[in-house]
Amino acid sequence: MRKTLLSVNNVSVSYGNVEAVRDVSLDIEPGEIVTIIGANGAGKTTLLNSIMGILPFRGQVQFGANSLERLEIEQRVAAGLFLVPEHRELFTTMTVADNLVLGGFQTSRANAAVAQERIYAMFPRLKERRSQLAGTLSGGEQQMLAMGRALMGEPKLLMLDEPSLGLAPRIVADIFTIIGDLRKAGISVLLVEQNAQAALRVADRAYVMELGSFVLSGSASKIAGDSRVMASYLGFEQDMAHQETAS
Repeated sequence: MRKTLLSVNNVSVSYGNVEAVRDVSLDIEPGEIVTIIGANGAGKTTLLNSIMGILPFRGQVQFGANSLERLEIEQRVAAGLFLVPEHRELFTTMTVADNLVLGGFQTSRANAAVAQERIYAMFPRLKERRSQLAGTLSGGEQQMLAMGRALMGEPKLLMLDEPSLGLAPRIVADIFTIIGDLRKAGISVLLVEQNAQAALRVADRAYVMELGSFVLSGSASKIAGDSRVMASYLGFEQDMAHQETAS
C-alpha cells in the first residue's frame, strides 16, 4: 500500500470575513494526477495558494513527513512542493536558459545541467529559444517555461494553476500530453483547471469545487460521467441542443 503524499484535512481559508474555502479535504498519492475543476471564483486558486504557504489557512496539511503549518514557503519547496501559478511569474527580462537555471538553484551544478537537458528534451521549443528573453515568448511557450522551471527543482508534487488558460487548442493538447508524461516519471500533479474535459482525460481522480467546497469527488471517469458535471462543466446539454438544432 502506497503512502499518501499530500493530505489536506478540513482546510478553510478566509479573506477578512469572507470564507473562500470551507472545510475541504483531499489526498494525493505518489505518481497520481488529481484535478480540481469548477467555475471561476470557486476557491480553487485560493486552495493551491494556501497549500503553498502564500495564504494562511485553518486545518491540517501534511506533505510526506512534514506538517505544512510549520513550514515557510522555501521549506516547502525544499521538501519537493512546487506551484506553477496562473500568471506564470517568469523573469521576463531574462533568457529561457537563465529562468531554468534559477529553477534549479537548490541542486548542484552538475545535477542542474542534467535537469536542464531533460527539460529541453521534454520541451524542444525551449531549447530552440534558450537564448531568447522569456518576455518575448508566446503564451504557450511561457507556460512550458514556467513548468520547466518548476521541474528543474525535481518536485515530488507539482501544483498547476490553470495551465491551459488563454492557449490555442493545439498548445493545450501538448501541455496536457506533458502533464500525463509526468505521471510516468513518478511526479504527482495537483491540477486546477477550468477546461474540465482536458483535465478529466488526464487525471486519475477529481474533485468538483463550488463556492469554496467540494461537492463531488471520485475517479476521473466517474466524475466525467456524472450528469451534473456533464451539464455544468462539459457542455453536454449545449452539445445536445446544437445537434438537435442541426438535425
